Amino acid sequence: MNDIPMAERYFDFFAHLELPTPTLGVDEVRGLMQATFGMSCAVRELGSQQDQNFVVSDIETAAPIGVLKLSNPAFTEAEIDLQDLAAATVAEREPTLRIPRVVEGPRGPMSAWWVTSQGRIHARVITHVSGTTLMGSNYVSPATVSRMGELAAKVSIALADLSHPASVRVLQWDLRHAQRVIATLAPDETDIEVREFASAIAESAQSRLDVVSSRLPRQLGHFDITDDNVIGLPGALPDAVIDFGDVVESWAVNEIAVTVSSLLHHDGLTPADALPAILAFHSIRPLGEDEVDALWPLVALRGVVLALSGRQQVRLDAGNAYADAALEREFLVLRQAASVPFEVMGARIRHALGFAPRRRPVWTAAALLAGLTNAAHLDPGTTSPLNDEGRWLDRTALADAALAALDGGAPAAVVPAWRPRLTGAPARTPAAPATVPTALTLWLAADTTVTVPTDGRLVPTDGGFDVVAGDQVVRFTGVAGPARDRGELPARTEVNVQLVGANSSEVPLRVEPPYTAGWQCLAGDPGPSLGLPASVVEPKDDTLVLRDRVVADVQEHYYARPPRIERGWREFLADVDGRVYLDMVNNVASVGHAHPRVVEAAHRQMHLLNTNSRFNYRVIAEFAERISATLPEELDTVFFVNSGSEATDLAIRIAMAATGRTDIVAMREAYHGWTFASDAVSTSIADNPNALDTRPDWVHTVDAANSYRGVHRGPDAARYAGDAVQVIDDLAAAGTPLAGFICESYFGNAGGVALPDGYLRQVYAAVRRHGGIAISDEVQVGYGRLGEWFWGFEQQQAVPDVVAVAKSVGGGQPIGVVVTRRDIAERYRNGGYFFSSTGGSPVSSAIGLAVLDVIEHEGLQENARVVGAHLKARLVALADEHPIVGTVHGSGLYLGLEFVRDRATLEPATEETAAICDRLLELGVIMQPTGDFQNVLKIKPPLCVSKESVDYFVDSLERVLATGW
Repeated sequence: MNDIPMAERYFDFFAHLELPTPTLGVDEVRGLMQATFGMSCAVRELGSQQDQNFVVSDIETAAPIGVLKLSNPAFTEAEIDLQDLAAATVAEREPTLRIPRVVEGPRGPMSAWWVTSQGRIHARVITHVSGTTLMGSNYVSPATVSRMGELAAKVSIALADLSHPASVRVLQWDLRHAQRVIATLAPDETDIEVREFASAIAESAQSRLDVVSSRLPRQLGHFDITDDNVIGLPGALPDAVIDFGDVVESWAVNEIAVTVSSLLHHDGLTPADALPAILAFHSIRPLGEDEVDALWPLVALRGVVLALSGRQQVRLDAGNAYADAALEREFLVLRQAASVPFEVMGARIRHALGFAPRRRPVWTAAALLAGLTNAAHLDPGTTSPLNDEGRWLDRTALADAALAALDGGAPAAVVPAWRPRLTGAPARTPAAPATVPTALTLWLAADTTVTVPTDGRLVPTDGGFDVVAGDQVVRFTGVAGPARDRGELPARTEVNVQLVGANSSEVPLRVEPPYTAGWQCLAGDPGPSLGLPASVVEPKDDTLVLRDRVVADVQEHYYARPPRIERGWREFLADVDGRVYLDMVNNVASVGHAHPRVVEAAHRQMHLLNTNSRFNYRVIAEFAERISATLPEELDTVFFVNSGSEATDLAIRIAMAATGRTDIVAMREAYHGWTFASDAVSTSIADNPNALDTRPDWVHTVDAANSYRGVHRGPDAARYAGDAVQVIDDLAAAGTPLAGFICESYFGNAGGVALPDGYLRQVYAAVRRHGGIAISDEVQVGYGRLGEWFWGFEQQQAVPDVVAVAKSVGGGQPIGVVVTRRDIAERYRNGGYFFSSTGGSPVSSAIGLAVLDVIEHEGLQENARVVGAHLKARLVALADEHPIVGTVHGSGLYLGLEFVRDRATLEPATEETAAICDRLLELGVIMQPTGDFQNVLKIKPPLCVSKESVDYFVDSLERVLATGW
């Protein structure tokens, strides 16, 4: 054998184009295991494309012993030794990774050549690695994507200096040979469309790769760290790498290219979403500039090889279910890799890694138009007044504003390129829409002909015309007919103007924000080509950095990487990139974000008067009268404060003053506020882990009346009232009669759990029997949110002595209200006066009146009833398909979807709930967890939410539950 050339001693794909897998039967495998390794065992076949794999288990305990790998007969013993050496080296050098090794059996290492019914085949049993792979096309989180890059980098470093004679083997998966592999496989592809698409992508990728390939570093690598070949324990990120079957010497950058390509078929994952893997790889094993330029062409070539090889394998081995099942996702990898131009992804990766950007097109010739100095410059950005009152939803809003500017005497109206536009942006989108214009948009007051530079030329196109000067092109689109041939821009017509390189790929008029830096390698600022000043480069947004620096950490924000939200409208929120989110959690904006009637009331009253509530002005009295009219007749006296915390604090103080006592009974697992008194009666451990242990001695608690997961469940929940009455009676018998009892009339903090029927009637009766005051905390559930009832206590057919309400009252303005009987209020007056500087201020009162008007005139309580019932029915239906759904709480538009790991034990799915909320954000839905275990979705959108919006929410949630989080 020594006289055989080195490269010919080892496997060469081009000499073995047909590689059908071994197909030994289970009985034969079991017998060979006994005969060769002295082991009686159970075996179960796994899938593989070119080998045959089995799970080997103990017969008696069914505990896994390892994975039996039957190598394809085309591979030599030296190549198998290479695989084992690579695995052992990584295991030694990276002890944080779990790496499978050859198992020691009764007769030593379980690795041998078998003589089988299908010839001589190498068999070895490698250690079983517990956990699961990322197999399939379910969702992978950004953290998992990042971990994939980290694993690839660690393995790459561990193998960097390793060598082995068999590393010269020629594998179809070695991307150095991709061009030859594709040329070999493509002619046999029977689907002409697939063949032509794959070949075109391969040619384009290879042409870019050829520029740098001779300079790419080479080393031994795993080159198959894919979603199928990493394993993680339940609830943890992957920490194991398996299947060293493709170890070879190749370009080092192929390690991360292969890993990235394996991610592209996962649900919702776009090329930009793969960047965390590249960043993680680069942070451990830095990529060189040539490697960065080669990376995305290699990702695409991997996609082509996967697609063509998989289809070939299915043709050769029709019974290979593993290969057949992979066809769709392998072709999706190719489509995704090709969905963004190579230049764009290359520039985007360079930007993410901190490499200097490629030079973007810059116009250096004379201006093509004159007289635009006095043009009207329009701003369609998120914070622009152009988008007030929901006008961003009107796709003609920008054109209407431009024509109005022309009517006002402006010679032109201009909207700059490269600044995100909210105007015309869609709502309810599962991914970031294309909101960044690559073109300047122009309207002219009069017909105008462009001035072509002396060394330039005008080229008519299908959509308009190009002005070409050297290697730069100014592209005008939106011009038709004879005007196109003359280079004439018609008056009052929307024209888009791009500046692109002469050899650039087609540049769309709008691109998604994550790719902006990439597209800027192909298109520049068109302003100077029209005689306009260059756009000012926007500084990197440092809002979150600034907030974290100057705002107390304890004053948290939603999400680890929150979007920067700067506009709201109805049930929508918009960030500065023009992405619109569906707000399903914001009961603060009760009647909808930026409601015109509320805005106008505030605006008008601010023009008139805003001062403290000791002055005599009518609007505070009118507001108090309107609130009182919504309540039972005896609740006729109103106090104004600024928040729910202050409202519950004042309600407690009123109870103490009215009774001359200090002891308060509160329900456990509830949150009432952050002031001293409201915090004292708050017992939610989600808000304060030490809540129960740190209560002052004047606070006494009763069981949370939660019929789903409390101490009494289902029909037994009727016992909660009796238990609470007993606590109250016992306090009185012990000589400490209560001043008052406080609870939410609908168990809000737990996710909208209804109190057991009759609970408040029985408890309020006991409170009053001992001379106490019954307080209903309506901060979250009052004001029509429950649909069937305007106030939560109405559901209980009980009337409290004091009602505390906030949030919904002001529609976003800090307003808190306490309403009680006149005699109780007078007893509080006997202890001194009450004063809240801005509580009930003229502006707050005017806003409060407007909110009540909107609820009444727009039928928002009825909307809460109808839309809320539809929403709840759809949420209930999710439980039939998804065991994680424990139950659906609530009524109207105060709902809670509770997630559990086990419906019998009700183990809270806390981490899962947080991850589901993060995934919903990616799909354009704002949602947050609630409850003591943070395992309930708190579903409380603005009362104006539409049926279309709640359907989008449930559809998105259903997608998350089906595809993962």
